[in-house]
Amino acid sequence: MYNGKIIFSQLISYLPKYEFNKCVMRYRGNHKIKSFSCWDQFLCIAFAQITYRESLREIVTCLRAFENKLYHMGFRSRISRSTLADANENRDWRIYADFAQVLIDQARKLYHNEDLGYELNNTVYALDSTTIDLCLSLFPWAKFRKRKGAIKLHTLMDLRGYIPSFIRITDGRVHDVNILDDLIPESGSFYILDRGYTDFSRLYVLDQCSSFFVIRAKSNLDFKRLYSHPVDRTTGIICDQTILLSGMNSSNDYPDKLRRIRYYDKEQNKRLTFLTNNFILPAMIIAQIYKSRWQIELFFKWIKQHLRIKSFFGTSENAVKTQIWIAISIYVLMAIVKKQLKINLSLYTFLQIMSISVFEKVHILQLVTENLYKNFNHDSYNQLELFDL
Repeated sequence: MYNGKIIFSQLISYLPKYEFNKCVMRYRGNHKIKSFSCWDQFLCIAFAQITYRESLREIVTCLRAFENKLYHMGFRSRISRSTLADANENRDWRIYADFAQVLIDQARKLYHNEDLGYELNNTVYALDSTTIDLCLSLFPWAKFRKRKGAIKLHTLMDLRGYIPSFIRITDGRVHDVNILDDLIPESGSFYILDRGYTDFSRLYVLDQCSSFFVIRAKSNLDFKRLYSHPVDRTTGIICDQTILLSGMNSSNDYPDKLRRIRYYDKEQNKRLTFLTNNFILPAMIIAQIYKSRWQIELFFKWIKQHLRIKSFFGTSENAVKTQIWIAISIYVLMAIVKKQLKINLSLYTFLQIMSISVFEKVHILQLVTENLYKNFNHDSYNQLELFDL
């Protein structure tokens, strides 16, 4: 008979408490706090994320129902709705942002050898954003449109393991392309971008930093063809060209040569045009690199469906950012536990099992390797299977 920790405590044991305390001290999160520390607050929101709680009242009610187990779950203070609400409003969200980054660094080390699906040793990033709609009357700080509020979650994802390596939360008015100014380009890495990031002066900065980019070209691109390289049209590659931009502004913003590749996607019956500053890789690999950008779209769909980032426990900017960063921390924590325990389940299935088992006193491995879960198949083909790592 297993006499160890309950499931929730086992999951939390994978969190580096020492690093969390460093983040708290950095922003004096527990200054003049006699009870309900930042760690207690983190555990409350983490519990809500794992078990799909929708409100502060639900969180407190569920935790108080198992009050005899709270100490073993890591809680050291009595939990109340008003105390949790005050903590969300007043504790600096940067504590949880910094801690999420600690977990991200840990996860990326675990997944750095993951297969991309094509032969490439470089790091490959996908950059995109998703909009989370908010009620402007409740969230007046989240400016978007005249009668609508929203925030944007700008994410740079490492496609080896689908781990978000960079996240920026802004109001809905911030254009996607501005986030390129916040990136620190890594030499030799690939950055996959959609057409919304077309800004040749910023792309030239990536080129000057010895980084590579692959971006969809706009239909009205002005360019001059210098060379046409031979291609195998049976692979879907229509043309592979070396070009110079000829637009008045674009030619000044990006004075060097570019590579233009046209590709026919049979699955979607679409012709796609890519621009890249990499002249070495085969054209088909460039097309495959861009195709893998779709993983970040699935990541956004996944976190919106399975984490609590669409209904918030507070209306202030601090409360919203705190909840989002803790949600990201739980996502990365699940990826870490899954990798370290070598669990052969999709992250979706793993999270579903954990959500109904947090108070069970059984080892995680024993729980997930039962035949019922081992042979589990989704009946609905609309469910996302992206994170089958």
